[in-house]
Amino acid sequence: METQESGAPLLHVAGISKTFSGIKVLKDVSLNAYGGEILALMGENGAGKSTLMKILSGAYSADPGGEIRIAGEVAKITNPASARALGIGIIYQELALAPNLTVAENIHLGSELRKGGMIDRAAMNEACRGLLKELGAPFGPEHRLSSMSVAEQQLVEIARALHRDARILVLDEPTTALSARETDRLFALIRQLRAKGLALIYISHRMDEIDELADRVSVLRDGAHVGTLEKHELSSGRIVSLMVGRDLSSFYEKDGNHIRQDAAPILQVEGLSDGRRVQPISFDLRPGEVLGIAGLVGAGRTELARLIFGADPKVAGTITLDSRKIDIRSPRDALAAGIAYLTEDRKSLGLFLDMSCSGNINLGVVERDSRLGVLDQGKGRTRATGSFAALRIKAQNMLTNVGGLSGGNQQKVLLGRLLETGPRVLILDEPTRGVDIGAKTEIYRIINDLAAQGLGIIVISSEMAEIIGVSDRVLVMREGHLTGELTGDAITQEAIMSLAVGLAPVSSLAA
Repeated sequence: METQESGAPLLHVAGISKTFSGIKVLKDVSLNAYGGEILALMGENGAGKSTLMKILSGAYSADPGGEIRIAGEVAKITNPASARALGIGIIYQELALAPNLTVAENIHLGSELRKGGMIDRAAMNEACRGLLKELGAPFGPEHRLSSMSVAEQQLVEIARALHRDARILVLDEPTTALSARETDRLFALIRQLRAKGLALIYISHRMDEIDELADRVSVLRDGAHVGTLEKHELSSGRIVSLMVGRDLSSFYEKDGNHIRQDAAPILQVEGLSDGRRVQPISFDLRPGEVLGIAGLVGAGRTELARLIFGADPKVAGTITLDSRKIDIRSPRDALAAGIAYLTEDRKSLGLFLDMSCSGNINLGVVERDSRLGVLDQGKGRTRATGSFAALRIKAQNMLTNVGGLSGGNQQKVLLGRLLETGPRVLILDEPTRGVDIGAKTEIYRIINDLAAQGLGIIVISSEMAEIIGVSDRVLVMREGHLTGELTGDAITQEAIMSLAVGLAPVSSLAA
């Protein structure tokens, strides 16, 4: 099989375009993938990655005029069967397996071995036993998929592609549902397949994975191929610059300082504690201020936020909002007082994925639209329309189920719901987790706009650059204690980490 060093690409895509309803979503895309390499394909949501992969898989047909070659030969991909016959395998984020069947039955699905007109399960088991052993599978061909983990099922998908003699293997966000240990095993397998000469196309928005795996990175933006970086050229800054068309440093630029220094604190927390994971903590927050809370995993940041919001019971401490002490015993109390909390787990604890965008946005204030037991749908539509415009939510329409949106747009829908409650204080827990680069910049814009309107905003984030970039002031926590406060030029990665691990006294770092 050809390798990159021999100069001939295993996959050559030239001038591929795709148009839907008069809108060109792929624009003359050209790229190469070589045998024995891992090519990372990156881009924001909507950049065209999925469309290009669906053309390779035979799910979509490209517009006339482009060309795909495999090992130098023109490839006519008309349907998924023809793509598989040409040696193209796609491992989608949502696995396409039959849980009621065994491993061998899934691997042979559509090409079952038969004997005397009956499916020969014994022969199918033996036919894939060696492949499973070669891949290091901790299960045999007789195992039923319904009893297997997501990582094991993913391995079955890869085994099925290799059983069909795949030479080009596409992996679409393969680590989304995997643990750290399962991810390490997958990476080892990917390197093993690279060594065997396969061309691997790896789609991910996780920079650490790209840094660890990729030999080259190709970037799509707005449906066009905007560049390919070789291994020695790779850096997060250069990749991001290609993805969004501007420098990485501009992501975290604040549009001025909106703190209203002459105003009384909007929020005062004194001696707040749950007696276990949060020890007595005190701080205040001014109108227009973005207060970052940093710390390592287990420092107690989320637990502190949940105490303020009334999601967990406190054993000590007081909360004062607009110079008035308030008694918060539940999230309902917090919302009524003017404190809103965006959870770090939007899918499990925030959104109703099977409900429409409009339904999710209006959920917190639906009682306002009810009169004599009759719901005024018009008010809800007007409210949702306003949220879509203000937050720049991208969806087919307001009735689209929120589960079908990108991570960034899901986050905006949840934020829209919270803002409809009219909060004075907004707590954002990992607000950009699981969203792409473009959506991050949109969320930062929203944070800045809300601060300019006079809201007090608390941002909890595990991304150091994010905390440094968006915050006016940073509190650092360690093991449930507040270990320091940083302002101005003292907000640096070194200062935050020193306080997070307990290496530096507050006085030596705070401005």
